[in-house]
Amino acid sequence: MKSKLIALTICLSVFLTSCNTVDDLLSFNISNSASIKIKSTSPINLPSEIITPEVTTNSSAEFENNKTKASLVKDVKIRSLKLTISDPSDKTFTFLKSVHLYISTTNSDEIELAYADDINVSSNTIDLVCTDKRLDQYIKADSYKIRTQVTLKETLTKDVTVKADMKFRVTADPF
Repeated sequence: MKSKLIALTICLSVFLTSCNTVDDLLSFNISNSASIKIKSTSPINLPSEIITPEVTTNSSAEFENNKTKASLVKDVKIRSLKLTISDPSDKTFTFLKSVHLYISTTNSDEIELAYADDINVSSNTIDLVCTDKRLDQYIKADSYKIRTQVTLKETLTKDVTVKADMKFRVTADPF
């Protein structure tokens, strides 16, 4: 009986490990970026909305490069979202209290992508907390929109341009 239990445990661990290995073989990353301009006229301690231009996904080319197609994609999640101040180059995120980014398409509802609250950094980059929502329909689309909600904790004397670098993890079925 003991040997059957050991054999069953070994088979089960091989099976679970092989499923993760297969998923890793069928997974790849897609990177996109967007530019966000925070106006110097934004109010302090009140959320203000920023709509970015549509982001072209180029996902069809990415799927093809990874030997798959949109119909085989089964799971897309955001893995990282980093904000970097690109202008003015000497500015840091000390002015920012919170930031929330949302994603939408013309055919899909808006959902939260990533956020940071109670920001207390003195650098020009910040990594946001990513949600675990499935993003298949957004990444499969030709383009999507990013809406940003920021709350400032100090007055800006000049507009601030922020680059949002997004990395998505895509998992596809083999056929």
